[in-house]
Amino acid sequence: VLTLEGAMEGLKVYLLPDFKRALAPDLILNALGAAFFSLSLGVGTMLIYGSYLDDKQNLPQVGGLVTAVDIGIAVLAGFLVLPAMYVALHNGVEIFTASGALISEDTLIFTVLPGLFSTMGLAGILVSFTFFFLMSIAALTSSISMLEVPVAYTIEEHGLSRQRAVWGIGLAIAAVSTVILLNFGTLFGLVIAFTTRYSQPLLGFMFCIYAGWVWHRDSLLQELRKGSPEVEHTLFWKIWPWYVRVVCPVIIFGIFAQSLWG
Repeated sequence: VLTLEGAMEGLKVYLLPDFKRALAPDLILNALGAAFFSLSLGVGTMLIYGSYLDDKQNLPQVGGLVTAVDIGIAVLAGFLVLPAMYVALHNGVEIFTASGALISEDTLIFTVLPGLFSTMGLAGILVSFTFFFLMSIAALTSSISMLEVPVAYTIEEHGLSRQRAVWGIGLAIAAVSTVILLNFGTLFGLVIAFTTRYSQPLLGFMFCIYAGWVWHRDSLLQELRKGSPEVEHTLFWKIWPWYVRVVCPVIIFGIFAQSLWG
């Protein structure tokens, strides 16, 4: 992509910051939504995966590594997406909304990028096939991880077998997904906005309240000590408890309220 006309302009947009917008509530809210969606924090996936870890695992270290890898992949993806959008603009594909903002989310994936691929000739067909195949793999693996949340709950709390839980919940999700698919233009963008921008940060807010205020501090420390015996003497333990108890809930709820009431 970086070898195509228009890519350098997209690279400048990506790498040169606009400090006037850095603290804009809508921008921070979108960033929160992206973080919660990318790490699947708001749907409990990390909670379930964490419960399957061996007791000898250093949880702060594992959490840091997962976050670092996720951010690294997101930054790398930015080197593709933004330049690709400006290549599309150079080739006559519209990449801005009526308000002047860059097109994003479902419109970007299903309108802008296909428009770009169609201008690339034979190479565009190969790139398009590869892109949407990999996106399908990403969607499938994410679906498996998110399915595990209600499946694990059903198995542990209601005693169902894994096979029955997977089939029952999977079919229910498939039915809802089919309704969204049949009303794609109306429902898809709405569902994406509702889940990634609003419901996931609110669920993350509830997780912070539970981990910081409801779950007993000694029980939490005892769990962390299994993989890191000296954790209470580390910088992590000096920062993390009050950060989760106070800073995270205030920021998440404050930005969410700002998005609702301006």
